[in-house]
Amino acid sequence: MLTGGGDCPGLNAVIRAVVRKGEGTYGHHIVGFRHGWRGVVEDETVDLTIAATRGILRIGGTILGSSRTNPFKREGDLAAALRTLEQERIDALVAIGGEDTLGVAHQLAAEGVRCIGVPKTIDNDLSCTDVTFGFNTAVQIASDALDRLHTTAESHDRVLVVEVMGRHAGWIALHAGLAGGADVILVPEVAFDIGEVCEQLRHRHSHGAASSIVVAAEGAQPREGTMATLEADLDEFGHVRLGGIANRIAPEIESRTGFEVRTVVLGHLLRGGTPTAFDRILATRFGLAAVDAAHDGDGDVMVALQGTDIVRVPLADAVGVLKTVPRERLAEAEVLFG
Repeated sequence: MLTGGGDCPGLNAVIRAVVRKGEGTYGHHIVGFRHGWRGVVEDETVDLTIAATRGILRIGGTILGSSRTNPFKREGDLAAALRTLEQERIDALVAIGGEDTLGVAHQLAAEGVRCIGVPKTIDNDLSCTDVTFGFNTAVQIASDALDRLHTTAESHDRVLVVEVMGRHAGWIALHAGLAGGADVILVPEVAFDIGEVCEQLRHRHSHGAASSIVVAAEGAQPREGTMATLEADLDEFGHVRLGGIANRIAPEIESRTGFEVRTVVLGHLLRGGTPTAFDRILATRFGLAAVDAAHDGDGDVMVALQGTDIVRVPLADAVGVLKTVPRERLAEAEVLFG
């Protein structure tokens, strides 16, 4: 078992469930790889037992550690990973992660490795599952922050631009903005016009509002061109490290409207700390289902939530296309602006 990509509330709940059912019900020996795929490449393991995983359900982060290592990126890493799996006599590998981690799992399946994916991302952008664990916690943290920011914005008659995570999908921005009463929501799926944003804010303030909250996903893009990246720095999966959209938007709003504007970047705060009850339960159910899939001899599949059921779907389908915010969902929120 391994955890890859960004840390996420609920990872330890999955680990606990896999160990509890794997060891307690099926009598399996569970091995954890440290630091995601890097642990597989470097053969860094730890034995996971019921005794060793007691008390981790409520703890955020991951006791296994994580990384963004891609064994298909550097020469020799794939051979090293396959050698490790053979030496450790791994019958099945449970990979807990998002599109990148599970994309590697799918590629390894083609190399003969029996992989079971568990969907993890606070961005909620994996296909074939209604929701991923970590998302509920991130939205709760963001909406709690917005509740607090409303009071300071109102006290000083300010516009606050709040940046949340979301590289390609704006689910956190949309749901947190709806729950937190945002006045403008900017998502990566729909390029925004900064002039229209300013006009919305002017309209609000001309009709009695003294303050406003703008929620922007980190990957939100203006129609005129990009202003979301600080540096064109790529990780091993080829993703640009985003950030800074709030600090680009704020001076534009201030100069065009004359309103006093401040920024708040929630960033990594959204993925840290204790998972919500919803995420603990969902992560636990995913872990139990993953062990069942491994015990049944299944492979190249991901466990997923569809309705209220946990099902198995092909990994290829899960990582093939990102689940993004439909335009009609943003249109629902726009009715509440102003």
